[in-house]
Amino acid sequence: MSVGLLPQISDIEAAEGRLAGYARVTPLLESPRLNALADARLLIKPECLQRTGSFKFRGAFNKIAQIPEERRARGVVAFSSGNHAQGVGAAAEIIGLPATIVMPSDAPAIKIENTKNYGAKIVFYDRADGNRVAVAEDILAQTDGTLIPPYNDFDVIAGQGTIGLELAREAEALEASFDIVLGPSSGGGMMAGVALAFASWSPDTSLYSVEPNQYDDIAQSLATGDRVIIEVGMPSLCDALLLETPGKLTFEIMKSRLAGGVSVSDEEALAAVRVAFDELKIVLEPSGATALAAVLQRKIDVRGKIVGIICSGGNVDPDIFVRALQS
Repeated sequence: MSVGLLPQISDIEAAEGRLAGYARVTPLLESPRLNALADARLLIKPECLQRTGSFKFRGAFNKIAQIPEERRARGVVAFSSGNHAQGVGAAAEIIGLPATIVMPSDAPAIKIENTKNYGAKIVFYDRADGNRVAVAEDILAQTDGTLIPPYNDFDVIAGQGTIGLELAREAEALEASFDIVLGPSSGGGMMAGVALAFASWSPDTSLYSVEPNQYDDIAQSLATGDRVIIEVGMPSLCDALLLETPGKLTFEIMKSRLAGGVSVSDEEALAAVRVAFDELKIVLEPSGATALAAVLQRKIDVRGKIVGIICSGGNVDPDIFVRALQS
């Protein structure tokens, strides 16, 4: 770990070394029809093809792999709406330590089932009036385990930053350079990591966060320059992106490195799920399709640009996927 409060490119490169042989290097996908629709070159990073079906495995594994041997038997604890839960569960199973995950009772069934299949113990809480952090702290007090935060953590951010390294290298292999990169955002761990990678590899690239309507705390925070706390409670199909404020550490990174943030509706996200399936033959969850939705709905001007689009996850319940195909 480098000395300092924020991860450096060396920390992301070290994370890449730990992930080698465990995380997949996801490819860049391209569709002539999508390029024509957007009047741009769209290079799509399908993290739905990542181990556990989302990018979250990267950060979770990087964090858990660094737990000292003498602490591993005490296990790990995490709180998550589903994708981080699966990432932690899978990483803990690989490394060989117990995992307890605090999940909302209304999490998608597929995410609950997958987390169980990785051998993790699940403790449920009520998203409406429960406090997942307090529940996790109670468990930690009993187990003296290690907390694996979903986003606001040095090692988790460094792990997610490996997406940025891959994007930059893959574009270079195509003799391309990104003008714009967009990614789905919640607490900001992924886009903070990507921003750190691009600060070294491609500092002129404009980076954008994409969130659900009613949950655009990062966009509002970037616009004001300070972390904004929004009122939450509105339902959304983008279950992985429902937070009231960005992380303190992630926002410290993003506020000077992101060009801005945009948001999309559930229906726009569903339409992007269908487009991704029709044109790219990949399965996305609504949360994972928000960046693609932002481009398709012209939330920012990408005409004539080379655009990187991170599709962050594909853990979608069948009924929601069918609804998307019918949209």
